Amino acid sequence: MISTSVQSQSTNQPDFTTGRPVVFRHATVLTMDSDGIIRDGDVLVVGEQIAGVGRNLEVPEGAIEIDATDGILMPGMIDSHRHLWQTVMRGYGGDWSLSQYFVFYYLNWGKLFRPEDIFAGNLLGAIEAIDSGVTTTLDWSHGLQTTEHAEAAIEALQAVPGRFVLGYGNLLGAPWEWATAPEFRAFVDRHFSARNDMLGLQLAFDVTGQPEFPERAAFEVARDLDLAVTTHAGVWGATTDDGIVQMSDGGFMNPRVTYVHSASLTQDSYQRIAASGGNISVSAESEDSAGQGYPSTHQARQHGIPVSLSMDTSVWWSADVFNAMRATVNADRARDHLEAHGRNETVVGNDVRAEDVVRYATVGGAHALGLDDTVGTLTVGKKADIVLIKNDESPAMTPILNPYAHIVFQAGRGDVHTVVVNGRVVKYDGRRLAGDLAQAKDAVANTVDYLRSSMGEEAWAEGMTPELPPAQLIPNPYSYTEWDGGDRLVRAEE
Repeated sequence: MISTSVQSQSTNQPDFTTGRPVVFRHATVLTMDSDGIIRDGDVLVVGEQIAGVGRNLEVPEGAIEIDATDGILMPGMIDSHRHLWQTVMRGYGGDWSLSQYFVFYYLNWGKLFRPEDIFAGNLLGAIEAIDSGVTTTLDWSHGLQTTEHAEAAIEALQAVPGRFVLGYGNLLGAPWEWATAPEFRAFVDRHFSARNDMLGLQLAFDVTGQPEFPERAAFEVARDLDLAVTTHAGVWGATTDDGIVQMSDGGFMNPRVTYVHSASLTQDSYQRIAASGGNISVSAESEDSAGQGYPSTHQARQHGIPVSLSMDTSVWWSADVFNAMRATVNADRARDHLEAHGRNETVVGNDVRAEDVVRYATVGGAHALGLDDTVGTLTVGKKADIVLIKNDESPAMTPILNPYAHIVFQAGRGDVHTVVVNGRVVKYDGRRLAGDLAQAKDAVANTVDYLRSSMGEEAWAEGMTPELPPAQLIPNPYSYTEWDGGDRLVRAEE
């Protein structure tokens, strides 16, 4: 059949609003399903779905053709745990420890956030997600002090044509109270009475290990409403094995629970997660820096626990899943080397491969969010969430020999050429076609002004530049002070 070819310059951008089919031609296709890699492959999108995957596809007349030569076509990336509302303070906590994060939000300043501030962070974070090739995001929204805050969070997510799951939480409220409140039930009835794979809902709360297990009531609400649960588990000094035992003994561990971080648990806890069919969301940038524990992919592999990737929060780190993939594989391999060297051995083969972490970022994320049958692979019949990685101006984008390794170690968000969500082209030739960034920037600026004035300049500065411990230098017995006039350093004791 005849198709309409378009060049990959923005000046010749096709009209994607007509609803015409779209076909990507001549890509290195990572299907992430049993078809594996298809070189010089095509993917056809008709309506909301993937209608064809292969080579030299016949397409409907009038289809828009995108030249994907020298590019990698892959499923949209999936972030299974990101605090979008904190995007308003991007980078503010770059020097924080985890305890300083807790003090800032939980004890001091989280209470300042109004519904409009949640809206601002969610809008900017959601736009950033689709711009960087993340087509599905779980918004771990623990800034929802009231249902008005939750309404603002949803309003922002629905303003951006991405696929989102609202993880409803409240860092200042007890889950056994807010989850059982009639206003929460009314909120759920208003927005989630019917299944919608563009906007889902989970309960987001932590289990602190209190002997009376008060979180039981929140789990019972999740069971009653048929909602999945996402919880920060294995966070050093905060959520421990006690919570896992309580969940297990209470009958609340099941395949619809995501254990975020799970970085400092015992073998018994990992075995309970594995036996229940649960999954782990790894945030390697966060875990490496904040100290929840060592990124747990090695534990997950040993116990057969499914893994997804997440960015946590850009109040500290990037919101870039390319970075997440790098951080994950590097942390996993570094642990293997360190343990081997401690045994006076050498690692002769890497347990974790680049393909594994690309799978975590796609298939793993779909599994964690209960979207296995919807997204995560480039498979005929699934929803068309697709990312084209292509940058003809980047020397790092040639040659493409091992496409999995290329995605993990060579490509970056600046190489995201085209993004399709639910069949809609939302970015093309490096330019966003959806999401009002100007509105988001104005909203964020207003929030920053409000927070800064509410906190006061002294508290604002102290929060951004926390006191750091003094440097501890190891005494050095070698102290060279001057040359002897020739080509030799003279030691001080000489």
